Amino acid sequence: MKKLVAFFLFAVSLIPAQTYTWQTLNFPPATTGRYDDVFFLNENLGWAARGGSGKVFKTTDGGANWAEQIVSSQTGQYFRNIEFLNENVGFLGTLNNNFYKTTNGGTTWTKVSNISPYPAAICGLDTVGTSTVYGCGAWFSPAYVIKSTDSGNTWKFIDMSAYATALVEILFIDENTGFVSGSDEDGAVILKTTNGGDTWTKIYKAGEYGDYVWKMQIFPDNKTMFCSIESETQGKLLKTFNGGLTWETKNFPDPYVQAVGFVSNTHGWMGGHNSGFMETFDGGNTWVNNNLGGSLNRIFFVNGTSAAFASGNQIYKMTTIGLSTNEIGSDKVENLKIEVAPNPIKDKLNLNVHYIHSDHIIVGLYDLTGKFLGNILKDGVNNKGLKKYSLDFKYPAGEYILAVQSNLGRQSIKLIKK
Repeated sequence: MKKLVAFFLFAVSLIPAQTYTWQTLNFPPATTGRYDDVFFLNENLGWAARGGSGKVFKTTDGGANWAEQIVSSQTGQYFRNIEFLNENVGFLGTLNNNFYKTTNGGTTWTKVSNISPYPAAICGLDTVGTSTVYGCGAWFSPAYVIKSTDSGNTWKFIDMSAYATALVEILFIDENTGFVSGSDEDGAVILKTTNGGDTWTKIYKAGEYGDYVWKMQIFPDNKTMFCSIESETQGKLLKTFNGGLTWETKNFPDPYVQAVGFVSNTHGWMGGHNSGFMETFDGGNTWVNNNLGGSLNRIFFVNGTSAAFASGNQIYKMTTIGLSTNEIGSDKVENLKIEVAPNPIKDKLNLNVHYIHSDHIIVGLYDLTGKFLGNILKDGVNNKGLKKYSLDFKYPAGEYILAVQSNLGRQSIKLIKK
């Protein structure tokens, strides 16, 4: 389960002298995309999912060695997340209309076909108990939850459009009580259910269009939560100590923050598309750059141990003893190459986008005051290469900002119309 709720998270708050170190694992190798997810059943047995040009890797020795697992028809797919109920039954979500299941620990994978309507993408997965599985999507909309109570043999599709426009992360305390997060037309949101997804309550809502609650972490008391808010303008740490009755935010240096992981109420790490491990010892008031890692998406604590793993442009491991910081792989993953030609423009906006693998793209338009004017492009591509767009641009003369979001991250481009 991606609950990050190992008992030691509570216990270490009583051990202020505890020291934690992160290292970059030498394998799996660095990638031009990134590893979107990592999941461990115990300190030794785990899996990693690479995003672009998707691949799955498995380790049985705590990350010292990894073996690639072949997923049929994987060419060109973007693997978003991976989750296991037990050492045999696991699930792999993609951003390409495919959702996979394994019953032999990942040796072979079969496409899940009995979901209707079929989800365009699975952006979040969580297993709970012995047979319950939840999933959600998509970061590029629409919003939905899928659920199975029989280890993935049958599935229920839950339309979430009444609550959100896009969903990214899903996290359950037990089979009935859980949370899902993402965004709506007005900003970042967190929803809660106490009846297995039949009904939902919005327990957090703030920000502006384009903000997401990207990742969530729940402590064993089921009241302490840490979350990351990705934004075009200001990334944030979001936290509550009373189960979501009240929330507090702290600014984070990278607006495109995604990964979050805390070991106490005050000590933790965050990172995003433009940052590696940033560490805080005072609950997010200040941040220290550890100069390690890049394009972080997930920090995963292994239940019942003092170890954790993280995914980004490589896989990273945290322990409390015996490891020193290794700065290999500290570069961030490259953004899409996007050309506006010409710029300034007249009545047509011509975009040349160089895709490095299958991808999704949303281009939003803002004025210089930060007012959102609308999305002018949304597209999904199955192959790498150059794709050209010619868009009508019926806005007054002036200066604008293009906010470009893809599976690789976000970037802003200044645009001038004559």
